[in-house]
Amino acid sequence: MPKMKTKSALKKRIKITGTGKIMREQAYRSHLSQNKTTKQKRQARKSVQMHSSDVKRFKALI
Repeated sequence: MPKMKTKSALKKRIKITGTGKIMREQAYRSHLSQNKTTKQKRQARKSVQMHSSDVKRFKALI
């Protein structure tokens, strides 16, 4: 049976660390930034670890 293809949309949005954690970018950054505080915008720059309840579902797509 052939291997499953990786979902191209997903591989553009996540990174896998050396230890196997799935990292994603924060939301709420694309527009309307004048209504957000400097702290919100600064903290949204960081990548965050994907929630454990989503990891199993996303690993099947990779």
